[in-house]
Amino acid sequence: MFSFEGDFKTRPKVSLGGASRKEEKASLLHRTQEERRKREEERRRLKNAIIIQSFIRGYRDRKQQHAIQRSAFDRCASASQSGGTFSIASGPNLTLLVRQLLFFYKQNEDSKRLIWMYQNLIKHSSLFVQQLDGSERLTCLFQIKRLMSLCCRLLQNCNDDSLNVALPMRMLEVFSSENTYLPVLQDASYVVSIIEQILHYMIQNGYYRSLYLLINSKLPSSIEYSDLSRVPIANILLENVLKPLHFTYNSCPEGARQQVFSAFTEEFLAAPFTDQIFHFIIPALADAHTVFPYEPFLSALLLLESRRSGTSSRTSSRAPWLFFFVLTVGEQYLGTLSEEGLLVYLRVLQTFLSQLPVSPASTSCQDSASDSEDEGEEADKQPSAPEDGRLSVPYITEECLKKLDTKQQTNTLLNLVWRDSASEEALTLMASIGHTLMVQHRMVVPKVRLLYSLAFNARFLRHLWFLISSMTTRMITGSVVPLLQVISRGSPMSLEDSSRIIPLFYLFSSLFSHSLISIHDNEFFGDPIEVVGQRQSSMMPFTLEELIMLSRCLRDACLGIIKLAYPETKPEVREEYITAFQSIGVTTNSEMQQCIQMEQKRWIQLFKVITNLVKMLKSRDTRRNFCPPNHWLSEQEDIKADKVTQLYVPASRHVWRFRRMGRIGPLQSSLDVGLESPPLSVSEERQLAILTELPFVVPFEERVKIFQRLIYADKQEVQGDGPFLDGINVTIRRNYIYEDAYDKLSPENEPDLKKRIRVHLLNAHGLDEAGIDGGGIFREFLNELLKSGFNPNQGFFKTTNEGLLYPSPAAQMLVGDSFARHYYFLGRMLGKALYENMLVELPFAGFFLSKLLGTSADVDIHHLASLDPEVYKNLLFLKSYEGDVEELGLNFTVVNNDLGEAQVVELKFGGKDIPVTSANRIAYIHLVADYRLNRQIRQHCLAFRQGLANVVNLEWLRMFDQQEIQVLISGAQVPISLEDLKSFTNYSGAEGVVSLGMPGWLSHESGS
Repeated sequence: MFSFEGDFKTRPKVSLGGASRKEEKASLLHRTQEERRKREEERRRLKNAIIIQSFIRGYRDRKQQHAIQRSAFDRCASASQSGGTFSIASGPNLTLLVRQLLFFYKQNEDSKRLIWMYQNLIKHSSLFVQQLDGSERLTCLFQIKRLMSLCCRLLQNCNDDSLNVALPMRMLEVFSSENTYLPVLQDASYVVSIIEQILHYMIQNGYYRSLYLLINSKLPSSIEYSDLSRVPIANILLENVLKPLHFTYNSCPEGARQQVFSAFTEEFLAAPFTDQIFHFIIPALADAHTVFPYEPFLSALLLLESRRSGTSSRTSSRAPWLFFFVLTVGEQYLGTLSEEGLLVYLRVLQTFLSQLPVSPASTSCQDSASDSEDEGEEADKQPSAPEDGRLSVPYITEECLKKLDTKQQTNTLLNLVWRDSASEEALTLMASIGHTLMVQHRMVVPKVRLLYSLAFNARFLRHLWFLISSMTTRMITGSVVPLLQVISRGSPMSLEDSSRIIPLFYLFSSLFSHSLISIHDNEFFGDPIEVVGQRQSSMMPFTLEELIMLSRCLRDACLGIIKLAYPETKPEVREEYITAFQSIGVTTNSEMQQCIQMEQKRWIQLFKVITNLVKMLKSRDTRRNFCPPNHWLSEQEDIKADKVTQLYVPASRHVWRFRRMGRIGPLQSSLDVGLESPPLSVSEERQLAILTELPFVVPFEERVKIFQRLIYADKQEVQGDGPFLDGINVTIRRNYIYEDAYDKLSPENEPDLKKRIRVHLLNAHGLDEAGIDGGGIFREFLNELLKSGFNPNQGFFKTTNEGLLYPSPAAQMLVGDSFARHYYFLGRMLGKALYENMLVELPFAGFFLSKLLGTSADVDIHHLASLDPEVYKNLLFLKSYEGDVEELGLNFTVVNNDLGEAQVVELKFGGKDIPVTSANRIAYIHLVADYRLNRQIRQHCLAFRQGLANVVNLEWLRMFDQQEIQVLISGAQVPISLEDLKSFTNYSGAEGVVSLGMPGWLSHESGS
């Protein structure tokens, strides 16, 4: 590489420019640095040359020694085969041959020599094993380990047809069996330690990977566990899979057993299942006769996942396969788990369920729970197994969710949390599982046996709420504060604390909300059920006194989350700071950003379920008070009508509002704000969110003022103050008020009823009535029109037993298919009355007003009492009936008697042939209530609501409940105060008769 010319000294450099020439400083430094660099490069080249030459010499020497030892091995093998002086039936000779083979072995050259060696070792196994009892025991043990690892390498080439796998498999079987060592060594503990070390070494060298390839190569794809006795190789492979799992590895380094289970998990279970694994291996391991070490496996699996949690993504590609294995094998071994083992099992479920990808079936699960009756076919569609050799992820995911919903799994989990000694960790893990099922996999409570059972267990809900209430955190000041209080204050919370309380709070709110749907008012309020001879246990988990405190906590939690959504300060990292960090090598943490986004999403979801529960409790309190006066009003919020100035903008600039909700992402505010208005302050953002989501925390009087100012601002835009703006002029015959108004104020003739309407009335003879409409005639006309349109004799509305109005189901029979247009018209007229701030005497049924105000047009069974108390009472009797329900002779039909014509209507397809039994009576009860409250008058209510929304924004009306809306329509049902009447009555132009009027007041007062 380098030339040598005999020079051993460095020759001095002669400067031909003369000694008088001066070199610049920069040039000198550059020349010196360059010379130093060349010398360093020369030293590095020399060092690398020495290394390369050393490697080449070593490689040549090793090749030479390999050839020498290979020749010696071949001579000994030939001598032993030809009966020469070298005998293979000798322990030292076997050791010598193995040493030579391990030294020169190359798989592509020496596979046949290895097979020949295996044959002789199997034949003379006892002679070879004897070396473990002498001075060469460590050498012999090392040789066995190396030979077994070479077996694993051979078996990984099992797809090669030229390879005979019988001998390597026989080698594994012989030298990993206690029967090979015990007759020779006589020491059972020593034998166990030897086998443990051998198995541990094989595990480290791809043992389970070899078995995985061998099973998929040598077993037919159609094999099942029942074919075990007919396929001999299947039994051998199964034993080889199980053998390493049954040892404790006490003689090996610490963590050896964890390594065995980790290799079993990573190399055998984590890959997508083939038919052989799915139909043979997993059922075999799930069989009790195989005695799979399930509890140690769970502990090792949990430890493995905890180590991976810092590096793996939230959704793991291996999770479906491992989760399926855990659930399938657990079906056999759940009953044998210890108390600690059950907790570990719960942790494993929680870990893998959160990593499980969302299946297509679960994404449509919520849609399948809608009110449609023709959705059964969609709900029954399940992912099918693919035709190729590997199963698909959606199929396995769906199978996992099915197995998690079995009775055995459900009972095991329920027993774990229902017992008196249930720990906080068990409840927290169960809450996390339920939270993941509902949030990530979008499972609804009625569709999951576990969630459904938990929802109707009062004791579990009480434990859950107690745990939520008792959760605390330590503040930076050292004080211990309940987490509920932290949420109510709107204070930021650490990721650890939020991960503790959000799943619990979400599960509690969801389950309690679902249970309230099935808890009727008499059971909610603790009324006795008037059913002779019947005994009904209450499903209500809390007393009314406890509900008062609970509802206050829930209300404050919602307000606190709104404060979190709109913090006083919004910290942000500017783009220039990110650029600066990146310029010095600091990279942004994308995983942390994803974590923050997930946390924001969890807060939004929690807000929705808590708000839903609060609204359900408020609805109960509205129907029948159980909370003290002003209970729902919040002392923390002081919202006044004159402070929410950004609401009062013209309707032409109103937009549906989506705004960022600070640190927890977007919460939807449905109140309208102006497109051209200035930005909202934090206080205004919070006020709008409260008016949208929790309007009842604001006093009713303030909300009425806000509503009136919204109407006023809208009216200013449409009508204006001038008398010459366009308006609506109609001529109405007094005897045909409804007919003329229906024709002349139809959407085709007058699409915008917000304009000022001037009415000219004609009397019964067709002559003009005297007077100019300055507003009074219109108000008289609108009042008479509403009285006529909502008169039950008109046929569009009926009255309940209490005289309250609701749409008549028989309206279509009276006017035909145009009935919806009449309801649309009546909705517009009622909206016009609200728009003009008129009070009309129209007492509506509570359930009808609820249908108008709700985001959904349907209401639940609790409103049935306001429609038909007798039907409601009969359904409650059926719910608590303890006799044979079939003897009542009911089926899934109802009978309508409208206008004297009986009509049988099926509640579900084929309902006339489906008898009502104890198993399906709850479904029957809800279907009957749904038909009476929703299906029968669905088109009527939708048309009426559309007409109402044509004049008045429904989002404004949703600031009120059904009782408050009734007050807006008809005024408060309170006695007339004569004191107020006197105070607000002004006399003018009749000074001489004022004194004559005063005794009238006194006479009324004395009469009262």
